[in-house]
Amino acid sequence: MDIRKVKKLIELIEESDIAEIEIHEGEESVRINRYSSTQPIAVTQTAVAAPAATAAAPVAAVETPAEPAGHVVKSPMVGTFYSSPAPDAGPFVKAGQSVQKGDTLCIIEAMKILNQIEADKSGVIQSILVESGQAVEFDQPLFIIE
Repeated sequence: MDIRKVKKLIELIEESDIAEIEIHEGEESVRINRYSSTQPIAVTQTAVAAPAATAAAPVAAVETPAEPAGHVVKSPMVGTFYSSPAPDAGPFVKAGQSVQKGDTLCIIEAMKILNQIEADKSGVIQSILVESGQAVEFDQPLFIIE
């Protein structure tokens, strides 16, 4: 898609009451959203005390975390997770809420582009594994749907 077309779309959005627009042109697409997606990111650090090792202590088997039960929706990209369309709006989904395939679950901002993440399966949101405003990695679990 030509950058001049994108710039023209941005100008049209700024001059109108349109909040968001998405254009598909062949295999290329662009989404422009008027809302600012900058939210403060809360960073918390947790100190973990290591157990004191003794010479006579038996070696414990290392347990790997169990895979969560249910269908896991993973992040398709690196970016910032947002649970709502705007800072003052309610979340797209809550734990215990029923969703259909194609429903928007969250937004991931990557390179100043807001990408809607949709449910790839119908079911009930068992848990939300990420806090709004948190950075997410590629393939990181975001939701569990049962």
